[in-house]
Amino acid sequence: MRGGFVMIAIGLAVIVFGIVFFLQGNSIVGPTTSFMYSNPQWIVNGEWIAISGVIILVVGTGISLRHPRS
Repeated sequence: MRGGFVMIAIGLAVIVFGIVFFLQGNSIVGPTTSFMYSNPQWIVNGEWIAISGVIILVVGTGISLRHPRS
């Protein structure tokens, strides 16, 4: 159904944000003036955000598989 695809899209977006935050915490991307740049707390935050995105993605996939389009 439509809700499953929406959750998949949200999950993918959350995963991307988590990866970006993780990379900023590791000083790989982002401006050096950012409060997240080279900040170990954002490494952990990025990991948890990406994991949350994976959970949302899995739930959305489960909903999509459980209620296929006719």
